[in-house]
Amino acid sequence: MKHVTIPQDRIGVLIGEGGETMREIESRADVRLDIDSDDGSVRVEKNGDPVRGLKAPEIVRAIGRGFSPDEALALLEDDLMLFDLVDIDAAARNKNDLQRQKGRLIGENGRTRQLMEELTGADVVIYGTTLGIIGQPQQVETVRSAAEMILDGAPHGAVYSFLERKRNEMKQQGMEYHQFSG
Repeated sequence: MKHVTIPQDRIGVLIGEGGETMREIESRADVRLDIDSDDGSVRVEKNGDPVRGLKAPEIVRAIGRGFSPDEALALLEDDLMLFDLVDIDAAARNKNDLQRQKGRLIGENGRTRQLMEELTGADVVIYGTTLGIIGQPQQVETVRSAAEMILDGAPHGAVYSFLERKRNEMKQQGMEYHQFSG
């Protein structure tokens, strides 16, 4: 059994209309979810397949960090799929700097975040003080590196060049290049 806490404003997304999302996670991941709407804590109990059950807390955390249920459920589609978080707050000096850093990661009209997705094939969400990534190991690593470059103050152009180079490397290695949702 595992406990995960998610923000209150994401509980409704986790439960879904009439409990639909919660039931889908329970059925596809072979778990039982016990959700406390008052404090945002979620108890994840494994029922069947232990491997699928291990992904369930990650699915709950991903939804809690701003991913749609479909994006989070992509973690079950492939054993290699990963969920990772970059702590934006750790790179910020204060609240104003946090807003500036989030703005740099999102980019004008969401362009930077969108390019991270398009050039890596990963799903990327910026929510609260984190940047969340769902994808294959190399995709996740590339987005994490790009985000860290931006947080370290690298110009956007240099980051976009890095992403283009990494995309070409992934293509040359014959890595499947596609988005799992969206």
